[in-house]
Amino acid sequence: MSAAGLFCSLVVPCYNEEANVPALAAGFAGLEGWGELILVDNGSSDATRAEVSAAARKFPFVRSVTLDRNAGYGGGIKAGLAAASGGHVGWTHADLQYDPAETVALLAGLRGRAGERYFFKGLRRGRPTADRFFTAGMSLFVSVLFGRPLTDINAQPTLFHRSLLPVFAGAPDDFSIDLFAFAAALRAGFRVERAPVRLLPRAAGSSSWNRGPGSRLALSARTAAAAVRIRFGEGA
Repeated sequence: MSAAGLFCSLVVPCYNEEANVPALAAGFAGLEGWGELILVDNGSSDATRAEVSAAARKFPFVRSVTLDRNAGYGGGIKAGLAAASGGHVGWTHADLQYDPAETVALLAGLRGRAGERYFFKGLRRGRPTADRFFTAGMSLFVSVLFGRPLTDINAQPTLFHRSLLPVFAGAPDDFSIDLFAFAAALRAGFRVERAPVRLLPRAAGSSSWNRGPGSRLALSARTAAAAVRIRFGEGA
């Protein structure tokens, strides 16, 4: 475990998620005593900052980080990782599509393996056909590019031993941080472990990218370009 005695720190970047933050924080109550939830207000324009601060006052296992400007999905995660004190660290989403109680149960199952160098990631179940098709295509592309299987890259939660943290100084500030982390863990010799997780309907708010075929194609192009940069820029 870390010097603070915590098994894990889970970062949740929150951008305009004021409606989800109270239920999100309450849903992770099972972390108390062995984990911390780091809620990052990522330059929101709504009342997310106030809700994050209120959650930190209400729940002893919640810590808050505030950014004056939106730093991107990856940038929000990096800000939270910089504040993490757990022996294992990682992240998940704020939209409640991943049931907090299910995530806590998955992390609790790993507690007996403190100090091990594994890279843990969920595998999404219950997704619409169009989303599964998109993910399969991207998984095939990056698997061929990296010469090793890389499937459902953006699934959550993500958790790994904190010894991997130094590489995140060069991590991207967008959604490709998930691929960056996956590739970095493989390069460092971490054992990859996966577990199925349910993907639920978004509780409130709207997706910043999944708004139809056009947005999926645009994300595909950005992801492909990021994958090439990560592959050849980092030497994975």
